[in-house]
Amino acid sequence: MRIETLYRYPVKGLSPEPLQGAELPTEGYFPGDRLFAIENGPSGFDPAEPVHQPKIKYLMLMRNESLARLRSRYDDASGDLVIDEGGREVLRAAAASEDGRAAITRFFEGFMPDELRGEPKLLTAPSTYRFTDSRSGFVSIINLASVADLEERLGKPVDPLRFRGNLMVSGLAPWAENELVGRDLDGPDGLRLHVIKPIERCAATNVDPETGARDMQIPKALMQNYGHVDCGIYCRIVAGGRLQAGDVLTPAEAPAELGTA
Repeated sequence: MRIETLYRYPVKGLSPEPLQGAELPTEGYFPGDRLFAIENGPSGFDPAEPVHQPKIKYLMLMRNESLARLRSRYDDASGDLVIDEGGREVLRAAAASEDGRAAITRFFEGFMPDELRGEPKLLTAPSTYRFTDSRSGFVSIINLASVADLEERLGKPVDPLRFRGNLMVSGLAPWAENELVGRDLDGPDGLRLHVIKPIERCAATNVDPETGARDMQIPKALMQNYGHVDCGIYCRIVAGGRLQAGDVLTPAEAPAELGTA
């Protein structure tokens, strides 16, 4: 499979950032991904003892589709979180400073007051944790052929960014990614990913990532057309290496109990 594009999502629920390449660390996280979350009222998250929390405790597209109207980016060098709305910069705040976090809280209090259950505070993940939906799958892969097949079934465009994946790949048959569960994927520079499981889709995919309109019913469409609500696969990084657009991931030999694919 060929990697067409790479994305990270520094803030859970906010917009993606395209990457030219990424250095994936052994048994680590996709770089710069889900570093932050914005709690919707007290979440109980303790950075000293981080425990995986249900995403409902944070601002997220599944319930807060207005987030899709924002364009965010995180500057690794300065530590600034920058948010644009309607082509205009509306926030620039230092994520590590008390004043910056307070500015972020004020922004979301003004942007979406009717959707808040409490103070919207920026949470920062410690080095041993990320605000991922999966407890163990820290790299997500979306098969563009599967998205195209769903488009054909629905008779309307489906933006692959609805699925908020790290790697968008071509070269696989539609839905062939589901057959890779339990297999390793070998990449350049000694990289090896292990496919853990398919990604079950929720109502966040119903939201147009450009407009914020809740204009489709993706989980329902998946179930009606394929008998499941999966789109994409979760992987863990067995051996680190660098990836960039145009690189190829090759499935390793199937385990004996799975036969050959």
